[in-house]
Amino acid sequence: MFTPKVERLLINYKTLEEFKNFNGNGVQELCMYEDLRANLIDNDSESPFYGIFFGDSLIARMSLYEINTPLSTTLMSYHTHVELYKLEVLSDFHRKGLGSTLVQFAKKLNMPIKAISRAKSDEFWLKQGFSKVEGEDEFYVWTPPLYTGEDRDSATNFELT
Repeated sequence: MFTPKVERLLINYKTLEEFKNFNGNGVQELCMYEDLRANLIDNDSESPFYGIFFGDSLIARMSLYEINTPLSTTLMSYHTHVELYKLEVLSDFHRKGLGSTLVQFAKKLNMPIKAISRAKSDEFWLKQGFSKVEGEDEFYVWTPPLYTGEDRDSATNFELT
């Protein structure tokens, strides 16, 4: 039985090749190829990219960025939060819980998460426990239980593997 494990992706030529497999999915707004190419440094351990492999093949991916500027909603204001910028699962692996696994990984950071719905994924974010924030820029927010935002270590030290 396959048990998905999220791991940080290195910024290198091998990962760049893996990202090419996602280009055929046809959802241009989810393309991370150029994001990775712009940050290409062999074996950079501070990569914002995370993925799930099946054997040696990358089958699901996301990018996470720590944002240190205020995120305000009509209900709350957060100083530091994580932006789950893009999340994508190869079509042959849809509906197998891989997207949820990536989101659960991000939630373990115990910081508010902002996600922008792309490719008609509104229902997905609601199922993950996110709240829709409407306004000029629509997005979704998840807040950890009992989050105060005080004395939080920098999330750039993502030590979740």
